[in-house]
Amino acid sequence: MRRAADLAESDICFTDPITSSIDFEPLNKAGTKGTPVTIGSNHIPIHCKNKAVYQYHVTFTPNVESMAVRFGMMKDHRSTTGEVVAFDGSILYLPVKMDNEVVLKSLRRTDNEEIQIKIQMTKVLPPSSDLCIPFYNVVLRRVMKIIGLKLVGRNHYDPESAVILGKQRLQVWPGYSTCIKQTDGGLYLCVDVSHKVLRNDSVLDVMNVLYHQSKENFQDECTKELIGSIVITRYNNRTYRIDAIEWNKSPKDTFTLINGTKTTFVDYYSKNYGITIKDMDQPLLMHRPKERSKQGGKQVITGEILLVPELSFMTGIPEKMRKDFRAMKDLSIHISMSSEQHTHSIKQLLKNLITNPESLNELNQWGLEIRSEILLVKARCLPLETICLQSSSFVTSTDLSWSREVVRDASISSITLNIWAIFYPRRCAEHAEELVSTFNKVAGPIGVKIERPLCVELRDDRTETYVKSIHSQLTSEPKMQLVVCIMVGNRDDLYSAIKKLCCVKNPIPSQAINIRTISQQQKLRSVAQKILLQMNSKLGGELWTVSVPLKHLMVIGVDVHHDTSKAHQSVMGFVASMNSSLTRWYSRVTFQTPTEELINGFRVCLLAALQKYYEVNHNLPEKIVVYRDGVSDGQLKMVEQYEIPQLIKCFETFPSYEPKLVFIVVQKNISATFYSWTSNHFGIAPPGTVLDHTLTQRDRVDFYLIAHHIRQGCGLPTRYISLYNSANLTPDHLQRLTFKMCHLYWNWPGTIRVPAPCKYAHKLAFLSGQYLHSEPAIQLSDKLFFL
Repeated sequence: MRRAADLAESDICFTDPITSSIDFEPLNKAGTKGTPVTIGSNHIPIHCKNKAVYQYHVTFTPNVESMAVRFGMMKDHRSTTGEVVAFDGSILYLPVKMDNEVVLKSLRRTDNEEIQIKIQMTKVLPPSSDLCIPFYNVVLRRVMKIIGLKLVGRNHYDPESAVILGKQRLQVWPGYSTCIKQTDGGLYLCVDVSHKVLRNDSVLDVMNVLYHQSKENFQDECTKELIGSIVITRYNNRTYRIDAIEWNKSPKDTFTLINGTKTTFVDYYSKNYGITIKDMDQPLLMHRPKERSKQGGKQVITGEILLVPELSFMTGIPEKMRKDFRAMKDLSIHISMSSEQHTHSIKQLLKNLITNPESLNELNQWGLEIRSEILLVKARCLPLETICLQSSSFVTSTDLSWSREVVRDASISSITLNIWAIFYPRRCAEHAEELVSTFNKVAGPIGVKIERPLCVELRDDRTETYVKSIHSQLTSEPKMQLVVCIMVGNRDDLYSAIKKLCCVKNPIPSQAINIRTISQQQKLRSVAQKILLQMNSKLGGELWTVSVPLKHLMVIGVDVHHDTSKAHQSVMGFVASMNSSLTRWYSRVTFQTPTEELINGFRVCLLAALQKYYEVNHNLPEKIVVYRDGVSDGQLKMVEQYEIPQLIKCFETFPSYEPKLVFIVVQKNISATFYSWTSNHFGIAPPGTVLDHTLTQRDRVDFYLIAHHIRQGCGLPTRYISLYNSANLTPDHLQRLTFKMCHLYWNWPGTIRVPAPCKYAHKLAFLSGQYLHSEPAIQLSDKLFFL
């Protein structure tokens, strides 16, 4: 069973002191374009009252291997060090100054040997040093515990204020995700409002339901349903991922405790938690903790953890419920928050922190003073862009949507649909006929010429029937341009089979339409317009663009998706522009195992894209801008030191070719939230809001941008980090280009949260990893077949 691991000072991950306390030259990252606006953010300034934090090195002679024993010995000397310490086993941080060298003595309890503990001062750190941040966060965790919040995973929740959704058998715990961080503006507490969705069903309940549904394949069904799920054990509020099911074990089995004694699971839970396990024959669930590396790079592997299904509760929204619109609407009432509600929750937390004497004392010991107000900063709203169609152009409206304009005027270029087929089961015949006639009515204004399709009525809606019919039509009509399939219900198996056939075996653009989408008469016209635009872009048509002043430019989007069918395999989607108006795209996919470097596939894709660009334009691009999604802060160094130099090396393949490269990392999963601030009220930040100071990182050229229109909830910006810029694009250029790119996603007549090439790369990687499980046919690489 698991060792008792308290959230002690040992949880601090210390970085290398030499590199961490470098003073950075202020980087040039401030743009000037746009109109100034005042925005609020979920950051609260922190003031450090202490003059310094003192760092000491601790040596034990003779050496003490056990970390637990080291912590115990240091605890015995609190009279010398004081109560307020942060210790990771060899480095000690104190808010007070001791002598330069202090020698203490302790007895090792296991063998009564006297141990000498030498504490030497190594550094005096300013309180805002990056080295202090990890243990400030440990202090913050303690403070959250003091005010009555429970730690679940990395966030803190309040089970006492749980909202019970009886109908859905769910409960929602409100809570917070918090961290203290250092930015260009100083030290801030970042607070995000979080919700934990827990089910009232234990894993055993889920197993029982599966058993009654299919007794023959019970174990397979359980494995499919449960492996990879996150469960919570309510007796200690810990979350675990289920990695395996131990069918040959039960609660009657024994395991060894830390002190060496053996006990059964039944006795352990009865004695420690007062819980009586009812089902003695249930199997056990296994969780394999991730390897954690300690200082010095040694891997520490903790043993496997076995859990009892009866005491483990499912977390997250059930898959069936995700597809239930009404149920999701009920849930979103409790989870989606307006800017007003969001800021109210943050203010409530600040009030609890500041009015609790115990939490105040904890913060004061490290000299931390949390302000009571949400941060207000000056940002800019970028100018509106002009959308260009075939023979008309217009400036976008303030909500950055142009759904009316794209169906009124002709797209830049359209492909004539001469030979195409539509497949549907017998019961959908009427809907199919109606859809085709609506296509004919709406095609004219969009500029699409469309002939009558080959209508194929299927005798049933079995996957095999669809696949055989499509295959036979493609064989008998080799000039077929497009396959359209009307499907009933959410059929992942059918969708996957159609896409495998049309993207891998018989390459042809394909369009799958759910019958529900086209069954509402009053919406049919607008639905048909959207489908027609999508079909046109899949065939190689060009819908709209914005003007980009940079000439001979190639823009690349890269994203990574993790394949569900093959354990740990990653899929990289790569999409590159092929012309100056950014309306022609070339796409590739590469699969790689964990041992393979992503860069190998990246280089293959880049070389293929450059060759294709040369074929189309008879020259190579002079500037290449890469938008790379799927990189966390911890991976930035690797990308900088390894990925970018390898890409630059690619250019040597072409004689005397030295293009200018700009490499921008795109981060969506960040904790920052923006609000508009007008007449003393927080609201939704407008699209085009850009912030390039105060909350940015000191050692990076980065900025935050909200490109999309937010209808409800809070403004979640996207963070962009320029890791390499040999084109010397100014901050204004980087920000404006990025904003322009967010206008070019043809599946949505409006701006989106990330640059279009990133979204295209994501769609491509998702399709390949989720449904195709292989690379799409190269014949489709010059079309947006994955939209």
